[in-house]
Amino acid sequence: MRIIGGKLAGLRLNPPQNLPVRPTTDIAKEALFNILNNRIDFEDKTCLDLFAGTGNITFELASRGVASVDAVDLHGKCVFYISETAKKLGVTQVKTRKADVFKYIKATKNSYDFIFADPPYDIGLLPQLAEFILNQGLLNPGGILVVEHPSARKLVENPYFVETRVYGNSSFSFYTI
Repeated sequence: MRIIGGKLAGLRLNPPQNLPVRPTTDIAKEALFNILNNRIDFEDKTCLDLFAGTGNITFELASRGVASVDAVDLHGKCVFYISETAKKLGVTQVKTRKADVFKYIKATKNSYDFIFADPPYDIGLLPQLAEFILNQGLLNPGGILVVEHPSARKLVENPYFVETRVYGNSSFSFYTI
């Protein structure tokens, strides 16, 4: 896993092998950020990384100069790794939260310019995840939500849906308000 762009470009991340994660591949992440670079000026944006896992997306966002990125994951080892790596890299805009993502979405009063959600592919609520996030008012007007999901699984139709991009077994569905 490596950071593709920004001030930390080229840096390799080496998370512990025992984390309960399925990180976004470098190829898919590079394709995603090529798309996003044409849609978002990351500088000074507020971001949310749901099901943050290794912090792969969190650190990519921080490297690109976002104002803040909240990394939320249920697993303490993941949150600890992200927190410790952020300290080592001097990435002060990263804030970690150990929480059930669905409870966090319901409880937070924050709103964001960019939200990335990469849930476990077998999660039952995956088809409704985008709708749940958007209905809670977490996305700022003009903001972008990206949900990573298995290409074989379709998400619930939503009026804010823009497009889906397929990268092998993984897809990114984009939403904007």
